[in-house]
Amino acid sequence: MNAKDVNPATGPRILVIEDEPTIIEFLRTGLGYEGYQVTIAPDGRTGFDLAGHQSFDLIILDLMLPDMDGFDVCRKLRERGNETPIIMLTARQEVADRVTGLNLGADDYITKPFSFDELVARIRALLRRQGKHPEQSILSVGDMVLNAETHEVSRAGEPITLTPTEFALLELFMRHPRRVFTRETLLNRVWGYDYAGDANVVDVHISHLREKIRDKPPRLIQTIYGVGYALHPEDDA
Repeated sequence: MNAKDVNPATGPRILVIEDEPTIIEFLRTGLGYEGYQVTIAPDGRTGFDLAGHQSFDLIILDLMLPDMDGFDVCRKLRERGNETPIIMLTARQEVADRVTGLNLGADDYITKPFSFDELVARIRALLRRQGKHPEQSILSVGDMVLNAETHEVSRAGEPITLTPTEFALLELFMRHPRRVFTRETLLNRVWGYDYAGDANVVDVHISHLREKIRDKPPRLIQTIYGVGYALHPEDDA
């Protein structure tokens, strides 16, 4: 099977070696939004060949793969001298599997189901070690300031207390002003690809977030009817 480049972004190049369609789409969309160049390999042998012939900044490697499992891919890459950072994905919970993966040369390990924010934080940490991802931790839109490292938010100098979900929504909007997010995308990004509840949970949390950040008409977080939500800085109004 052939690998596929899935977005025209110009950021760091990430090779995703994964065979589950739901997770492929979740990572393809989410990482593309974050500006990463994503290449998908649907099996271990394709991923191994790609990693050996192309240059990537990071590899996301599933453990359970057809043709060649994640342990073999990792071991063979390291034996070949490939030092690209590797994050292993697996549904297995056993400590022995995590130890095996790390001993074979993986740099990090995340267990399914996982939150997108956690994965991105680990990606950024590994890329920072390589000097390839200058992280912007303090975001501002108008008189609102968000500190991603300390999880603090203020508006006009007044601190605002948000739940983790509300904070994740606000950070996503502030990192991508004017970008329209569908409810499905917000569910995937904030609640996770395995969320099986009602999509109306998005509207409820957006309503609470607007109230806490004193977002009155004309709103910063605008409803794009029939589509979703987008943050528009006050100078757009």
